[in-house]
Amino acid sequence: MQETSKQYDAVIKICQDLFEKKMQDYGCAWRILRLPSLTDQIFIKAQRIRGLQENDVRKVDEDEIPEFIGIINYAIMALIQLELGIADQPDLQPEKAKELYEKHIAITKNLMMDKNHDYGEAWRDMRVSSLTDLILQKLLRVKQIEDNKGKTLVSEGIDANYQDMINYAVFALIHLKLG
Repeated sequence: MQETSKQYDAVIKICQDLFEKKMQDYGCAWRILRLPSLTDQIFIKAQRIRGLQENDVRKVDEDEIPEFIGIINYAIMALIQLELGIADQPDLQPEKAKELYEKHIAITKNLMMDKNHDYGEAWRDMRVSSLTDLILQKLLRVKQIEDNKGKTLVSEGIDANYQDMINYAVFALIHLKLG
């Protein structure tokens, strides 16, 4: 599990670096996005990954890696939106956005470490395509919860699903030798 922790941190460093650079380029314009919009952005990325995995011909010369990074960063944005609520205008300074990013990644990593302990690192024997399918399943669950106005009877909430998506995307990136 020590190796997993190091690999996880290496992947997140790449993701967070991109997040911070985009904050410099665009500010936090994403703060106006409602949760269903962020969910849809993640869905688009997961669908593209699935298409890349299934199609023999690629018309755009990109692989899955940037899409998995996008899933992680959009899911972090969603977790921040859940915490702060939606803004009418960009309202976060880069330092505060970085602090919130790190807070939610720490919570998500702790969840991964706890589950990893209980599941015995089963993800290491999974295919990247299976991790993609699990992300898509989580997205469909989130969409249903959103359609139900956030109410669930017995299921975990939206935040837990976003955290799982982040962790599955990190696992995929480790398999793809990013971490």
